[in-house]
Order: sequence, then C-alpha cells, then structure tokens
Amino acid sequence: MPPDLTAAAFFDVDNTLMRGASIFYFAQGLAARNFFPAGALASFAWQQLKFRVAGRELSLEEIHTSREQALSFVAGRSNQQFVELGEDIYDELMADRIWSGTLALAQRHLDAGQRVWLVTATPVELATIIARRLGLTGALGTVAETVDGVYTGRLVGDILHGAAKAQAVRTLALQEGLDLQRCTAYSDSANDIPMLSLVGTAVAVNPDPDLRETARARGWEIRDFRTGRKAARIGVPSVLGIGVAAGAVAARLAYQRRVRP
Repeated sequence: MPPDLTAAAFFDVDNTLMRGASIFYFAQGLAARNFFPAGALASFAWQQLKFRVAGRELSLEEIHTSREQALSFVAGRSNQQFVELGEDIYDELMADRIWSGTLALAQRHLDAGQRVWLVTATPVELATIIARRLGLTGALGTVAETVDGVYTGRLVGDILHGAAKAQAVRTLALQEGLDLQRCTAYSDSANDIPMLSLVGTAVAVNPDPDLRETARARGWEIRDFRTGRKAARIGVPSVLGIGVAAGAVAARLAYQRRVRP
C-alpha cells in the first residue's frame, strides 16, 4: 500500500489501547525494584481510582498533585536507566494488557498506508516504547526535563491532558502536513473530547459514561472491547482491580522489608 501522507490516526493509551493505566504498571514495576516506598504505590493507585470513578476533568489542584507525584518517581534518575526499565516493565506488566481489538484498529490504518501515533499523558519515553513494540509510528506524551541525561523533577510544558492533547495533535499535523479532516482519533475518556473533536472521524473506545453520551449525540462510532457485566461500561471493575493489586503489591513489599535481615 503506498503511503497516505495526509491522513493519520491518533490513539489514547490508558483503557483505550491498554487495560488500565500504563503509568500505574510502570510504577508497580519500579516499586518491585525498590525505587520508592511501598506505600507510595497504593497512594498512587488511589488517586487513579478516584479519577476513573469520578469520570470527570481533573481540577488544577489535582493536576498539580498528579504531576508532582509522577515527577517524584524520576527526579535524580538517569533517562537511560528508565528507558531500559521501561522495556523490561512493558514485557512484564503491559504486553498482555493490550486490547487486541484496538490494536487491530491501529493496524487497519497502517495497512492503509497511514501513520499512527499514540497521544497520552504518560511519560513520552514509556509511550515511545509502547508504540515501538506495537509497530506504530511514534508517540506524543508528557515530557520530563533532563540535564546531562538526568531527570530534574520538572516538566517541559505541562501534562499532555485534555486540551493539551488536542494542541499537540494540531502541532504535529502542521509539522507533518496532515489534513485533520482526513484523520481519526480514538479514546475512552470524555477528557479527550477536544482531541476527538479536532479530527474528521472520532471513535469512542471502551467509553466512560460522559464520552458514550457525547458520542451518541454527535454520531461518533463506539467500540467496546470489554467483556463481562454491564457495570464494566463505566470502568469501575478494572479500576477496583488496580486498587486491589496496588494494595497487594504494597503489602507484599512492606512485608519483605520487615522480614529482611
């Protein structure tokens, strides 16, 4: 198939391409390697749980808190170290959580000669690993500042969230010569309505209640790859599973520290 240089697809990651939150799995992998206190993982998971169950935009204060928490994972560490760890953690905790249905949608765009980017609030290094492992074009993600290859604990710009995603896609389209009306975007979250509204074709994948309602009102396609009871439509069971897993991991790590000689 010859390249289609003016059309592309943009995919959110968490609960769109992957079951659960990629940054949580990364944090879980880091906790297992003793990179931060065990209790921090449970706290992080609780913040994710509140956000997912609420199904609403984060407040400025919550965004700031989330940003500071994420930066605490990397400050003072080397970029190369985290890329290497990200590769391992992807294999351990993420590869089996990719939605095959969503990946098939991405492959359709690739087969049509179109480029496919991930657009996510997760760190760009991790998003790039996911994109590369899945054979996608590339990724846009949150960028943490580095000096001499070491993370400073500050961001370059802001978290790629909400309207910031739409702006990132708009900028990429200008750089790559894309016609946004020929492009497609996929997301599970009402937070991404700005990005979905920017392109010619919007698809709600495993949508939260607000996005499902918006998709129906605007005539957007809806794809749901989740299985099980109807309650799964709001994503609560999978999030509760994350919370339980976080508590279990935190408890296990704490126990290991207590019994360690």
